[in-house]
Amino acid sequence: MSFYGIILALIIIVCILLALIVLVQNPKGGGLSSTFAGSNQVMGVRRTADFLEKATWTLAIALLVLSFVSVFSIPRGGNTEASESLKTEQTAPANNSPMKQTAQPQQQQQPQQTQPQQ
Repeated sequence: MSFYGIILALIIIVCILLALIVLVQNPKGGGLSSTFAGSNQVMGVRRTADFLEKATWTLAIALLVLSFVSVFSIPRGGNTEASESLKTEQTAPANNSPMKQTAQPQQQQQPQQTQPQQ
């Protein structure tokens, strides 16, 4: 597996984790911590919310960094046969192109009229 494949797999994993963590959170501040509504667990609730917020920011930054790294690790087409054939097509003379050929008018031979002999 290439370096680009590894980065791509990490991006997919980070995206899935980020989606799960965002879905666990409640937009009004409750989320997973709302299930711990007991008065004796106030500090536990706050710690859960802090963890989810930190995990969200960490995964978002990791996704950003992995995206930038993936741009620089994209495999480039070096001296492959496809790139060489493309180069030869580009350097070929323009007369071989079917779009460039112009139809030359053909000289029509007019039938010779035979004159009736009298």
